[in-house]
Amino acid sequence: MQINDLIILCILLGCMASYVPVFLSLFFTTVIGFMFFAHMPLILLAQTLFRSLDNFSLVVVLFFILCGNIMSKGKIVEKLINLANALVSWLPGGLGMAGVIGCGLFGAISGSTVATVVALGGFMIPALIKNGYDEDFTLGLMTTSPNLGVIIPPSISMIFYSMISNVSLEGLFITGFVPGILIIACVCFYTWLKYKNRADIIRLPSPNFQELFVILKEGFWALMLIVIIFGGIFSGAFTANEAAVVASVYAFFVELFIYKSMNFKDVKEVTVSSALTSATLLLIVASATCFGRYLTFENIPNRVAEIVVASIHSPIVFLLVMNVLLLFIGMFMDIISATLILGPVFLPLLAPFHVDPMHFGLIMTVNLAIGYCTPPMGVSLFITGALAKRDIIYVSKSVLPFLAIQIGVLFFLTYFPQVVLFLPKLFGYV
Repeated sequence: MQINDLIILCILLGCMASYVPVFLSLFFTTVIGFMFFAHMPLILLAQTLFRSLDNFSLVVVLFFILCGNIMSKGKIVEKLINLANALVSWLPGGLGMAGVIGCGLFGAISGSTVATVVALGGFMIPALIKNGYDEDFTLGLMTTSPNLGVIIPPSISMIFYSMISNVSLEGLFITGFVPGILIIACVCFYTWLKYKNRADIIRLPSPNFQELFVILKEGFWALMLIVIIFGGIFSGAFTANEAAVVASVYAFFVELFIYKSMNFKDVKEVTVSSALTSATLLLIVASATCFGRYLTFENIPNRVAEIVVASIHSPIVFLLVMNVLLLFIGMFMDIISATLILGPVFLPLLAPFHVDPMHFGLIMTVNLAIGYCTPPMGVSLFITGALAKRDIIYVSKSVLPFLAIQIGVLFFLTYFPQVVLFLPKLFGYV
């Protein structure tokens, strides 16, 4: 590593450690790099800023954020939770199972972990504690299960990975089903083991056919949102970009005219809120793209690749190192920034070790999703702590069993790529 690289790394880490916003840390570091080390005109930086945002693929991010906000404001979330309750809440630990299944269903529409924590945490945490579930179990469950929001498609982080790697977005989306289902199944099994002999836990009665029919009838329009997104994408009726727009229009229609949980004033509020969230992400995209341009000019990705290939000779060891490194990075950096910054650095390393870029995209997504629940920067920890009025240390201890499950699933998928790539191959994306 050259002295220039160390100076740039120290400036970037120093800015982040001093609580300078991520996008400003990246941009200031890039400006210094351009001026003093790359000796490139700053007009090139301005052109990079513009071109990074002049990308039609970014439209999908805005509309999936909008769709998630519509659901949070209206009754679609409530209908999905009612459906999950009807399916499993009569089992031992059933309400806990309903929580993780509800996160999976919400994640299959919103594509965001933070949106899932906010939408379901405030609803499920009081309900679980009221029905006798341990507080540490409740907080751990509802802090980690929202990670399904970025693992189960559509995933905003997968959209950005697809942009930098040119991997098929539809194929990348479909890889997320296997880890999502495995995590849900493992958490449900753990919940059943923990509460199967607990007589103090309140269980809902098993619904009869008529009650189940009523719940399905009420939740039909909410379920159809999932069908429209995935049915449309994988049938070829429309692209992922078009699916996001169709899903948002459909969600508005359902909330306004069928569930009647929103009025036109709420439409303006939700739209403005979604635009602000999207603008925040776009600032990170622009600054990360500029930083990536600097790395390319300095040939840093290729130099890193040469060092790694020279020191690591086994694909097994390489994947282990990548997992440990990404889990560590996820503790300090949000998933969008990490994907945009580190993706271009890691991608040249894959070919020498015969790692499929689509497989690595899923590994990277799951690793960084776990970072939402690991201190010191875990956003989900702070949100859940605020909802439950508990400190970060208590919440961090609560998530440990669930993080063990997610890390176990991660390593299984890491070393059995055929499980991950089966569906993309079946649909012709690999």
